Amino acid sequence: MTQLRPTWVDVDLGAIAHNVRTLTFPGIEVMAVVKADGYGHGAVRIARAALDAGATWLGVALVEEGLGLRAAGIEAPILVLSECPPGSEVAAVTASLTPTVCSDDGLERLGAAASALTPPVGVHVKVDTGMHRMGLWPPDGASAFVERVVEAGLELDGLWTHLASADTDEVTTHQQLDLFTDVVDRIRAAGHRPRLVHAANTAGAVRFPRGRFDLVRTGIGLYGIEPAPGVGDDLGLRPALTWRSAVALVKRLPAGRRISYGHRYELAEDAWVATVPVGYADGYPRMLSSRADVLIGGRRCRVAGSVTMDQVMVDCGDAEPAAGDEVVMLGTQGAETVTAWELAAMADTIAYEIVARIGPRVPRRYTGEGSAP
Repeated sequence: MTQLRPTWVDVDLGAIAHNVRTLTFPGIEVMAVVKADGYGHGAVRIARAALDAGATWLGVALVEEGLGLRAAGIEAPILVLSECPPGSEVAAVTASLTPTVCSDDGLERLGAAASALTPPVGVHVKVDTGMHRMGLWPPDGASAFVERVVEAGLELDGLWTHLASADTDEVTTHQQLDLFTDVVDRIRAAGHRPRLVHAANTAGAVRFPRGRFDLVRTGIGLYGIEPAPGVGDDLGLRPALTWRSAVALVKRLPAGRRISYGHRYELAEDAWVATVPVGYADGYPRMLSSRADVLIGGRRCRVAGSVTMDQVMVDCGDAEPAAGDEVVMLGTQGAETVTAWELAAMADTIAYEIVARIGPRVPRRYTGEGSAP
């Protein structure tokens, strides 16, 4: 569809490549996690850029996401990070997606779906070491479960877990890694040799070298965003995404005028007010009303009043903008930068959600390495 509204996202694929290389450790493979449409950056283009930069695996949350990558011609190994929902197993194994398995029910369904395929389907067994979201529990049953995996005719390609608090909690993370290491040792002692053992997300890879094992799963760091404020800020990760728009309309309003739904924002002084065509239907959080800044002319200007579905109004003070002037909601303009964590703090959320929620009606444009379609 032709883009007519001047609101879009720029994605720097050179930054993606830089971040992959930054998070690559000697002798350790990298999985680029591109679930949720590449955290809002565009899964297919991010996947290609990451693979070109040295990633060897891709990670997705849904079978459908993996099928979309295959339909785009991507042939690299793809791990589905949750068990396949009932009825999706045949589609997953036919497309050579690598399933996660962590329950007897899921194992039974997957074994039946894979029985007609040769060679055996490789799976990654996930062990719950404390996240308690998805994974085999209790962990001391892992050796017996792996035996059942092999008996079902499947191949143990990987063994993994997920760290719940690697960005903030050193004690808990070491406890999880101790438990996981014990599980790995028990399974190997029983004669099983998973090709890949992995536990570390971005925060785990940065803060806990012992948790890198054979592979690290780079999610938020792939996109140049710290997993938590200050975590990995010395690595030189480069944010890949800039969210831009343009001034649509400018008005000079007197002090005391109230703006937007509910009239919750009152001008303290006479000011120029700009209307910008972006709103909560695009993923710009309504919680940013009267709190966030956007960048116009290299200056910070406050969102004036309620974020509406399709537009925001911006208090520009005495600096008169013009229709068509660039507006940056997220990213850098001149010497100023609005970060995902800055917006997240105002919206009572995390940086992951800020970028992942940018909606499909906001076009993505690509620059940098491999930017040609």
